[in-house]
Amino acid sequence: QIQLVESGGGSVQAGGSLRLSCTVSEFSAANSKCMGWFRLAPGKEREGIASFYPGPNVTFYSDSVKGRFTVSHDNAKNTIYLQMDSLVPEDTATYYCAADFSGLTRGVGNCYAPGMYWGQGTEVTVSP
Repeated sequence: QIQLVESGGGSVQAGGSLRLSCTVSEFSAANSKCMGWFRLAPGKEREGIASFYPGPNVTFYSDSVKGRFTVSHDNAKNTIYLQMDSLVPEDTATYYCAADFSGLTRGVGNCYAPGMYWGQGTEVTVSP
């Protein structure tokens, strides 16, 4: 059974950095069509913040994180990472990774579709 496990969340002061990890088991992340990072803040809708496409090795970022967050991957560890720099309190949320192994998503740039595999989430708190 495919599982995605996030880790790396925690508490940090504004201006600080965190690196989140998303490790895929029972399947190769490199074989996914895409993997996405999402976040859910209290009282807000889920926001897609990054879409990574292993094939062409390209990543798309939302305007809210562009220039501050960076996706990378380690195929040997079957893990993708979300490096978060220059954090601000508005980045406080539970962060999730998701993967499309079945070609559910359409086009390129927005890695989201019903039926994707999701991790359990990891919490990030940024204090002023």
